Amino acid sequence: MSAVVEDLKTTSSKWMKLRDPKFHAFYWQKGYGAFAVNSEKLSAVRKYIADQQIQHAHQSFQDEYRALLQDNGAEWDERYVWD
Repeated sequence: MSAVVEDLKTTSSKWMKLRDPKFHAFYWQKGYGAFAVNSEKLSAVRKYIADQQIQHAHQSFQDEYRALLQDNGAEWDERYVWD
């Protein structure tokens, strides 16, 4: 998983920087999260992605991510989650 994410982040970061000079400082945060999704939930995941801007107007990404981890019984250390 880590190799796939590294390649995705490297390739997309280069693409963004070449797309427009205003993105020359674009970078991804160091960390990432990977989650499996039941195929029956794909439409809900697509809707979630499409509505992220609306969702994050009411709840920060960080708070949403913490809730997702907590709801799924995951343990995490704040020192390693955020840049």
